Amino acid sequence: MKILEVAHIDFGLRQFVWPLMRAMRARGHQVIAACAEGDLLEPVRADGFDVRTVPMARSLDPRAQWRAFQALRALIRAEKPDLVHGHFPISGFLARAAAWAEGVPHIAYTCHGFLFHQPGPLWRRVLSFVVEWLGGKLARTFMTVSEEAAGDARRLRIHSRAVAVGNGRDPARFHPAPEVRARIRAELQTPGDAVVVVIVSRLVWGKGHPELLVALRDVPGAVLWVVGDRLPSDHGESLEPYFAQAGLGPRLVRLGHRDDVPDVLAAADIFALPSHSEGLPMSVIEAMLTGLPVVATDVRGSRELVVDGKTGVLVPPYVSAPLAVVLNRLVGDAALRKRLGQAGLERALEKYVEDKVIARTLDTMGL
Repeated sequence: MKILEVAHIDFGLRQFVWPLMRAMRARGHQVIAACAEGDLLEPVRADGFDVRTVPMARSLDPRAQWRAFQALRALIRAEKPDLVHGHFPISGFLARAAAWAEGVPHIAYTCHGFLFHQPGPLWRRVLSFVVEWLGGKLARTFMTVSEEAAGDARRLRIHSRAVAVGNGRDPARFHPAPEVRARIRAELQTPGDAVVVVIVSRLVWGKGHPELLVALRDVPGAVLWVVGDRLPSDHGESLEPYFAQAGLGPRLVRLGHRDDVPDVLAAADIFALPSHSEGLPMSVIEAMLTGLPVVATDVRGSRELVVDGKTGVLVPPYVSAPLAVVLNRLVGDAALRKRLGQAGLERALEKYVEDKVIARTLDTMGL
């Protein structure tokens, strides 16, 4: 079977779709991908995949979206795939619409989170719902990464047969590794006995960095490692003023993009993700597989992963004081960190292993 996988940008394709493409190929299918051009596509192409450039834009500009839609139609017309599988809100809708217009026999969509659940003006959330509702009518197979989103899709009549397939990471890459702790800490000039809080995320306001930076002022016993960059296509205000005003001195260590995230996680003690909205965050799954206790916000996706008080702690979004209280408690209690981290590891190995999630996804699509 010939399959076309469609994402918005290189980051999304590499982080979320590439493992699925490899599994499809292993089952004997021919896989083509399409997304906006970017440097992060190099390893995907080096892996032997044909990745086509489509002028995707992370914006609501109708002219830009029309160009992307027409480019997708042309690609589908030329390649004649048996299945088109879209990802992410805008690119996923365009993929479904283009596939429907070209008569593709099987159209599938994976929802990585509904935009109408994210903070923003009412008009944008209403528009997002309308787009999701229309797109739902075009997909034979409708999947979500979270159980809560699948329930919402059925309840809101976006798709009556929405199925939650989950998210997962490879435990061969993400796992406890005490042997790397000393090496990473020496590289980052962090004392071996320091308690390290780590966040791995794009540098955007919605991931909660401002609240985390304020909270760390009241957690004097902790060092904060910040992993991640701002993507060129990310919207919203810059976080640089928040970092400049954090007042944490040497306790704030900014690492930018890292290719060795598994090692960085293994050298940390606590994982924090105080985001305002989520789909089903891969970074939390990575932290759980590494055996870290997770402090996250009580929002969709995160609360599905983190069992409050058993594998980590949930706090309210947008505020720093409860976050500081929880972090202080974990910083001062190594036994609690170990207990929560071990429980999180066991839960992740049971529910969020990449191979199992991908197999469930392929089976749902009949592949």
